[in-house]
Amino acid sequence: MHVSVLLNEAIEGLNIKEDGIYVDCTLGLGGHSKEILKRIKRGKLFAFDQDGEAIDYSKKILDQISDNYEIINNNFVNIKEELNKRGIEKVDGILFDLGVSSVQLDETERGFSYHKNAKLDMRMNQNSEFSAYDVVNNYTEEELIKIFYEYGEEKYSKSIARGIVNERKNKKIETTIELAEIVKNNVPEKYRRNHHPARKIFQAIRIEVNKELDVFKIALNDAIELLNNGGRICVITFHSLEDRICKNKFKKLSEVDKLVKGLPVIPNEYKPKLKIIAKLKPSKEELQNNNRSRSAILRIAEKI
Repeated sequence: MHVSVLLNEAIEGLNIKEDGIYVDCTLGLGGHSKEILKRIKRGKLFAFDQDGEAIDYSKKILDQISDNYEIINNNFVNIKEELNKRGIEKVDGILFDLGVSSVQLDETERGFSYHKNAKLDMRMNQNSEFSAYDVVNNYTEEELIKIFYEYGEEKYSKSIARGIVNERKNKKIETTIELAEIVKNNVPEKYRRNHHPARKIFQAIRIEVNKELDVFKIALNDAIELLNNGGRICVITFHSLEDRICKNKFKKLSEVDKLVKGLPVIPNEYKPKLKIIAKLKPSKEELQNNNRSRSAILRIAEKI
């Protein structure tokens, strides 16, 4: 069962106008899109997703509400290009929910979960050629250390990478459970007792397969540019790497440029572009009802 995290907070944060244009960069199973669509009478919603199954599912839900929407089957890195194609140059609100949909996690064959045995896959876009199998079997030891350390913030990156490379000498690593076992066998016993050691490694590989951080940086820049004055941007992140990108971007754009800070009159191009509205975490009640929300952070900013 998929439950949208920080749903009410994000929808309130968008400050929706009935005739506004809104973008849900991560349609998923339509949790946020549904609530946006209910609130726009004469406006339009554009929703991005590259997962065919999610699109088919969400379309049925959104059709019951209204037809003031369009689903764009593409990666949100192309937000600007896709909206411009449709004659849209400015919008009133943009939402990013960067969590992996619980359906993708629950669908064994997608290979996102270290609890279930499946082929190593982890592609968000199932038309992509490149998968977790390629990372695990073809990357050098140095490349594996780098992604485990940077994207997984894993302190045993070296021993895990070495374990993978040694294992590969005998045979290709084909499945999620095989990989999880190799990870487990290459960290100290005490470390294994506290938490599942494969969690950070699977996160790192997923980020690498889908180029998630690079894609988010580009899309966040474009999204802020697309906003009308007074328009809102809401970003829900689930790990510190994405949150840091968002936090730093919002901070930078909400401050006066250091070069001109002391001047009596600040030239327009150096004035802040954003006003930070809020940083929110799930309520106690939400945490009790949905364990997957525990690491979520919602940041909201307004274009000025």
